[in-house]
Parts: sequence; structure tokens; C-alpha cells
Amino acid sequence: MKVKNYSILSIINTIIIIIVLYVFASLSAQTIPANAYSDLRWRQVGPYRGGWGTVAEGIPDNPNTYYFGGAGGGVWKTIDAGRTWQPLMQQKGSAAIGALAIAPSNQKVIYAGTGQVTYRYDNLAGDGVYKTIDGGITWKNIGLKDSRHIGAIIVNPNDENNVLVAALGHVFGPNKERGLFLSKDGGKNWKHVLFVNENTGAIDLASDPSNPSTIYAAFWKLRMHPWLDYYLPQRSADGSGIYKSIDGGETWTKLENESLPSGKLGRIGLAVAQGNKGKIIYATIDAENDKQGLYRSNDGGINWTHVNNDGVLSANYFSKLTVDPQNSEIVYFTGQSIRKSIDGGKTYTIFKGSPGGDDYHHIWINPKDSKYMITGSDQGTVVTVNGGKSWSSWYNQPTGQFYHIAADDQFPYRIYSGQQDNGTVSILSRGPYGVIEERDWHPVGGDERDYQVPKPGNPNIVFGTGLGGHITRFNNLTRQSAEISPWPVSSYGALQTTVKYRYTWITPLAFSPIGKHTMYFGAQVLFKSDNDGDHWEIISPDLSGKKKDAKDCNQELQKARDCGYGVIYTIAPSPIKEDMIWIGTDDGLIQLTKDGGKTWNNITPPQIPLWGRVDAISPSMFSENTAYVGVNTHRLDQLNPIILKTKDAGKTWKTIINGLPDNEYINSVRCDPVKDGLLFASTNRSVYVSFNDGENWQPLTLNLPTTQVRDILIHKRDLIAGTQGRGIWILDDISHLRQIDSDVLSKDVHLFSPSDTYRLRGNENRDTPPPPETPLGENPPKGAIIDYWLKDEIKSPIKLSIYDANNNLVRSFSNDDKPEKLNPYRYFDERWVGEHKDLYSSSGMHRFIWDLRYKRPRSLRYSFTIAAVWDQGTPVLPEGPIVLPGKYKVVLSANDKDYIQYINIKLDPRISVPMKDLEEQLQLSSKIQQVMETIVSNVEEIDNYLKDQKAEKKISEIKKLKNDMSRVANVLAGLMSKVQSADNAPSQGQKDLFSDYKEQYNRLLTGWYKAQNKLPPKM
Repeated sequence: MKVKNYSILSIINTIIIIIVLYVFASLSAQTIPANAYSDLRWRQVGPYRGGWGTVAEGIPDNPNTYYFGGAGGGVWKTIDAGRTWQPLMQQKGSAAIGALAIAPSNQKVIYAGTGQVTYRYDNLAGDGVYKTIDGGITWKNIGLKDSRHIGAIIVNPNDENNVLVAALGHVFGPNKERGLFLSKDGGKNWKHVLFVNENTGAIDLASDPSNPSTIYAAFWKLRMHPWLDYYLPQRSADGSGIYKSIDGGETWTKLENESLPSGKLGRIGLAVAQGNKGKIIYATIDAENDKQGLYRSNDGGINWTHVNNDGVLSANYFSKLTVDPQNSEIVYFTGQSIRKSIDGGKTYTIFKGSPGGDDYHHIWINPKDSKYMITGSDQGTVVTVNGGKSWSSWYNQPTGQFYHIAADDQFPYRIYSGQQDNGTVSILSRGPYGVIEERDWHPVGGDERDYQVPKPGNPNIVFGTGLGGHITRFNNLTRQSAEISPWPVSSYGALQTTVKYRYTWITPLAFSPIGKHTMYFGAQVLFKSDNDGDHWEIISPDLSGKKKDAKDCNQELQKARDCGYGVIYTIAPSPIKEDMIWIGTDDGLIQLTKDGGKTWNNITPPQIPLWGRVDAISPSMFSENTAYVGVNTHRLDQLNPIILKTKDAGKTWKTIINGLPDNEYINSVRCDPVKDGLLFASTNRSVYVSFNDGENWQPLTLNLPTTQVRDILIHKRDLIAGTQGRGIWILDDISHLRQIDSDVLSKDVHLFSPSDTYRLRGNENRDTPPPPETPLGENPPKGAIIDYWLKDEIKSPIKLSIYDANNNLVRSFSNDDKPEKLNPYRYFDERWVGEHKDLYSSSGMHRFIWDLRYKRPRSLRYSFTIAAVWDQGTPVLPEGPIVLPGKYKVVLSANDKDYIQYINIKLDPRISVPMKDLEEQLQLSSKIQQVMETIVSNVEEIDNYLKDQKAEKKISEIKKLKNDMSRVANVLAGLMSKVQSADNAPSQGQKDLFSDYKEQYNRLLTGWYKAQNKLPPKM
């Protein structure tokens, strides 16, 4: 046997290499502690235009209090009949609410069933039942987590703990936790009282509160597919039907007789008329051969009458009906509008609705007074207190469902998106009046739900896509929308194999971020246009998995792909190579061209399952061959995350999901354009960040409520989130996330490099401010954002100082600072004042906002400005002068050490003003401040002098001097605010006023010295 001899040196080198590799691997796998970014905060932009309300209920004894559940917005409450709404269930497992039930015997007990229960492309799953026992303040998950979609809940009117749940179950696959579940201990334990099969679940429940033992349940066999299958009727002969219990839900019997439709049945809606011991029942039934429509039984379900065969009453997208509690012949039906019948459903009239179709999903009527009603629709949730003559507004709920986010390069920038069943939005990221108001956003002419993308370099032109292949070009100056589709015939709802161009629920659109900014548009082929859509060129073959000879198009995954049901879902042009385009399809493929579409390569990794929808591709700014891919598999009945990365243009792929919850699927992935390896991802519940190129992920939820985050966008230094149920949000200034690393976190103290900051006034409002009830989006912080890190709590004082280019102190702050004792006269509610943000010394990351002003001048009188925002703050006048544009030194002093960074303060890019004008403005402001503060000192001297008994002979003269000085000071305080009101040189009137009042002050000062028998100072 041969023995190899190793030198000591080679052994040591090997050990060193192993240690280095281990350390490198350990560092790459590290996560950043949450307190390293815990002071970041999401802000809600809006818009306050209501989104999909799925279910609603009220308190019979309190006609001003109502609750509603959103399709993706959680549970909300009003105590003023819909004038204002407050969110509940802010950060729970699921924000998709399918059912809501208030316990009649204890109205603080509410049950919420999660998961959407309708037939639609993007059906958001839930995680069981939630319960509150304090009216919605706190919530607890009480089980049935795998039911995913809960259609109805009934609480026994005499027992708050006796609850029956109708679980539809999975809609994209079979499962066992579906059917009817009964609990008699408030959800601690559940009994599965009715199970039909693994593909059929319960969709509705109905009972008469006067006879709670008799309950009716509707079952529906719903199966959806990964492709757009709206052409398929959702009916079956082996599941859907009506069941009855006469023992409070313990046992059930299926109602079957000749008077009910047979064969294939779809969705069924149920309602029991009150006061008849559960005998009068209405049912809307989706059926074949004119058997659909409304049925009625007058004998508890033994016999039925087919009252109306109008299929609009039983459409499977709605199929909810409500009987007036006071009159069993008055019935309301949900649908595109609310239909009302006064003859038991034989005929109906339109009760509520508008052009375009509002899509109403639920109606609740107060059992004690029918004029009080609440209804949930795609246009929000509204209340009537006069039987429908008028309704509360739905422009007070930030529950919009948004899909894709875009932004322009204006200042302030605008955000663009499409809102489900409402239209489009272009909304300011910062409003001029301290908040984002309704007047700060407008539609941009496209279609709901889809892409709305401004033209690069010309944000007055916005391109929008829509269902079935629509694309429009909107001109913001004329507000006209031109239709520019390559083939202007909608394919919406059609069988994919019967149309020229195929599209799904989302029609993708993208611009190249470089070069000529070519526009791309996706069907099963890729279109491009270099002339704003006037002409389109096809630059690809069919990029889906379609096979030429495929004929069998049944509902199996492979055969559906072969047949050509797949389409382009994601278009991602390279940010560094003009002709390089990444394409993702909804049937699970990734295609790549490097030559503008002349040749294409299928680079699909094996990790993507068949029909794994490629929701996002994010090409890197640092390497043309690097990209990150997010795959959405929820339509395969799989809720797990899939994120992949390639460093070699798709030759090899790596799965990067460590740290992501295994029950959240991916909607969007974005790689940072500034910091290589900094990634962001959004899921059906939240937002996540990776600091190490995807090796680890960690939550970036912060204060963001639980909701499906459909898209995220990095826009310069901000992270924008478009949610499906809670509107649009912004995480301001993520620049410190770009600076965090292990070296920073190892330091006792670290001051992050601040971002460039524009010189702005926080609120230009001169009108009476909007009242507290007005729904308003939130503006970004008013001033420079300064972030710092403290490894441990610092016991000694810390200080933050700002110096100008000449090293003159501009402003300083300390955690020892006492609140200013200004004592302005307050004649309004204290919540207008707002809270002061301190400099904190506790462990972790902290964000401090410098308002870009010098220290406030001492003044004899302070007052509140009219530029106020409820709950956010009302500035006190006079304020200190605004600093000039330029470079400033920021010094954080802690533990007897100074930590230095620099910040650039820039002029508002919308303003063109010479620097000498701003310098003159600051000079005059400084002179005014100097005189004001001298007067304050003089008045203090006078007050002390008047305390001397010897002054009695001159008391009248001296008091007059004091009053005259005070008058001068107050005029100068007002002048200070006027001089600082805008970016311009002082007016001649302002300069003249200062000269006049300064001269008045000089005369008064001379008089004051003479009164003391002193020589006056030289002026």
C-alpha cells in the first residue's frame, strides 16, 4: 500500500481554505436582524375607492354599526352607517373573507370564514375560521385551516358557541376538509357533519332564527383550472344539491324530488323567509335546459315551484339572495345589479346598479327595520338607512384590488395601475397639500385589473391593456383613449382554440427600459411596436407549449398545454441589453431571445411544474445573464413559493426560497437596480426581502396589513406595493436597506448615508383643511430622512447636528431635548396637533426626519397654520427658515464619538429660481429672526424691570413701550412666514415692511434705554 505524504504547510492551507469557505457560506446564509430596519414604515397612498366587498352584516339593535368582509381586504367596521370605516384583522393569516356571522345573543362575538367563494381566475384562498369576542379588536384562528374557501356561517341565535360552517374546500383540487362543520364550544372542536365527496363543498346556509333547528345547506362541485376556463359551465350531476337538517345541523337529508331540477347543477343560493318556522324557502339554482333560475318551497322543501327561469338570477358568479324580514314576498337578488321582486320572484325591477355592472355579492337587511340595509359589491360596501333611496359613499374605503404597478419619472412621480372592476388609476405619490386627496388621482383610460404603463419620457401618454387583448393609448392632455390592439376582437370568455390570438385574465405589456423604448405586448406570440402602437410586428412564434398536431383538449394539464391554452404572461426586457427579452408563460415556460426575437430559446428549468404560472421575471442591472423568476402555483392547488435565479442566461437555475413560508405563493420578484443581491418578493400575504441574493428571505411586513401583494416595484429609492384588497402602499426610502451588511451591524453605532432630498414645504394648503372624516392618502415624510443604527441601547445622551458647507451649525437635536413650550392658542381638537418624533437611543435602527429648517425663532406669540392634517400635525408659526440647496454635513454624536455623513439638499425640480434669490430670501429671514429674538429679550428685560417697585413712576410709559415692541414682533413673525412661503426672492413690499418695522423697533429700543436712564446702543 502506498502512503501519501502531506506537508504541514499544505495541511494548514487546506484547513484555512475550509475555514474561509465555511465562514463565507455562513455569512451568505445570514439574515439581517429585524430591528435593523424596524423603523421603516409603509404608508397608504390610496386611492380611497372601494373594492370587492364579499359579505356584510349589521347590528339589529344599532342601525349605525355594520361590518363587511373584503375579497382581499379583511374585515372592516363602521359605527356611523358607512360614513367612515375602520379596518379590523390587520395582520392575520388571510385577508380574503368569504363569510361573516355576528352572534345574535352576543354581538361582540363574530365569526369570519376566510377564502373567496366564487368562480374567478384569481381565487384567493383562506386559512379557516377566525373569531373575535370583543367586537373585532382581537381575532383568533379557530380551525378548519385546510378548508381554504368558506361560503357561509350560521350562529345559533340562542347560543354564541353553536356555530355551523359551510366550507367549499379547495377550488383547484380535491380535499377532505370541505362540507359542513359544526361546533358547540365556539370553535374549540369541530364535527364534520356532512361530507359529499372530495370535489364538492358547501357554498351557502339558510335558516329562520325563530326555528334554529331547521337549516338548509347548498353544495356545489366547483373545479377550476390553471388556464382561463370561463367557457366551461361549472355544473355537475354528482355533487351539487340542497340538504336539510331538522336537528340544528347534526344530521342532514338531501332534498330530491321531481319539482327540483335534475341532471347537472351549478351554484345554488338559499334564503329562508322569517316568521314562517323555516317553511318558505327560496333557491337560485344554476341548471341546464331552462331549468335555471328561482325556485320556491312553501312546505320546508318537500315541494318546489319553478318561479322564474331567468338565468341572471342564478349566475354562478353571484347566486346570493335575501328575503325582506318583514315581507316574505319581497326578495333581493345579487348580480351585476341588485334586483328586487315584490311578488316572490315572479318579476323583478332593478333596485340598485350602474352602467358597467357593479357586481353585487351580498345583501343584509336589518330584521327589525327593513329600511336599514348593507350591500357588498366590487364597488365597495355601502349602507342605506332609507330603504335604498340613498346610499353611503364607497369612495371612503381603500380596499381596491390592484394587479400591476408602474410609475413615471415626474416629480412627484405618479403611480399607475388597474383596479378590479373599477377602472384605472394614476395617483400622485405625494400630494401638494400635505396629503393625497381624491383630486390627486384620475383614471387613464385603460381597462380594469391590467397593465397601465406611461410612455418613457412622456408621461402624458399612458398605454393600458385589458381583457381579451384590448390595448389603449390614453392622452392625458385631451383625456382621449385610442384603441390600438393588434387584433381588436376580444377573446374574453372564448375557448382558446377558437381564437386568432389568445389572452388570459392579464394581458402583459412592457417597454424596453433602454434604447428606443420599444413597446412589447403579449398573446401567445410577442408583438412589438416602435410607434406607440400604430403598427405592430410579431417577433416570435407561439411561445406557449402548444403542439401543432394536438387535438384532444380535455382538462388534463399536459393535453391542455399541448392544445394551446397557454399564453405569454410576463414580458421582461433586459435593462442593459436592448434586444434581450425574457418571456414567461402561464403554462410554465420561460423563453429568451438575445437578438430582438430573431431566435428564441426555451430555458425552462425543471423546477417549474406544468402550468406553473410565471408571474415575474426580473433581469439584473449588473449582468445581462442574470435574472430572477417568481412562479405562482396556486392554480395547481399548491400554495408553496417558487423563486429561481440564473446567472448564465438560463443554462442552470437555482431555487432560492429559504425563509419564505411554505403556504405563501409568489406574485412578484424584483432585484434592486442599485445594490446587487438585494431582492424583494411579494406573496399572497406580504412582502419579503433578501440581502444575500436570495439565499435567505425575511419579512418586510412591518406595518403593512395582511393582504395579497400582487405586484411590487422599485422606483428610485422607494418600494411600491399594489395589493388586492388594501390599495397601493409605499415604503419610503429603502436606501439604508442597500447599505446594511454584517460590517454595519457589527458596529456599536452607524450613521447611514442619507439620500438626496428635495427642498419642499410639507403642505401648501391655504384652504380650510379637510375634515377628519375625509379619506386621505398619506404623504412621505416632510424633510430629510436620516437613518442610524445602534447596536445596543445608549444610556448617555445622543445628538444629531447639521452643518452647512462653511461648517456653521444649522440645527441640532438631542434625545435630551425638552418639548418646545410654544403654547399657541388652540381652538380645535388636540388630534390636529400631531405627535413629535424624538431622537431615540434604544437598540436598533431609527429613522429621524429633519424638516430642512433652521431653528425656530423665539417669538412673543405662536400660532397654528391652516395647513393642517388630522392626526398628522399642524405646523406652528413662525417656523425657522428653510435651508438653501447644497451639501450639508450630518453628525451623529454618541458614546463620545462622532459619526459623519453628508446629504445633498436639492431645489424642487419643478422650480427655476436663481440661487441669489434664495440667498436673499434666507438673508432677509435671518435678519427678521434676529430682530424678533432681540425683541423677546427686551420684553423679558422689561418684565423684570417692572417688578422693581422703583419703576412705579414710569410704569405707564414702560408698559406702552412693551406693547409697542410686542406689536412690532408680531408683525415681524407674520412677515417671516410670508417671506418663507415660496421659493423666490423677497418682494419689495416685504423688504420695505421689514425696514419700516426695524426702524420702529430701533426707536422703541431707544425709548426703553432712556426710560432706564441708559445710553441707547448703536444701531
